[in-house]
Amino acid sequence: MALERAEFTCGRCWHDWSIDYDVQQHSDEGGTWEYFSRDGILVPSPYTPAGASPCPVCGRRWVGRLLARRPIPAAPRAAGTPGEKVTDAARHRPERRSAPLLHSTAHTQPEQLSTGAQLPGRASAAAVS
Repeated sequence: MALERAEFTCGRCWHDWSIDYDVQQHSDEGGTWEYFSRDGILVPSPYTPAGASPCPVCGRRWVGRLLARRPIPAAPRAAGTPGEKVTDAARHRPERRSAPLLHSTAHTQPEQLSTGAQLPGRASAAAVS
């Protein structure tokens, strides 16, 4: 399991935005499968046209690119590993059940470029012609 931040740049109005996705990989005899979710809801991969995110400014859909990734390790089972035994599951940390959902768009957005600034690695229209 991992948390991946996908960045989107609109090719129409050049607005930049990003969205966090939970990603799980599962392997079986049929191969390795990847599942993406946002706020607990399964969604198509943001790196494919089917999962392209709409631009919040103009509404055009754009495929994302991986901006950052944080693996979420599986719980360790080795002796001596720090952990807390749950003795009363029904009453263990009851505040978790009513805690607000940390939405996939709750993070700070990447710094916006000023008008006329060139994105790194991209040629300006004048340089291409």
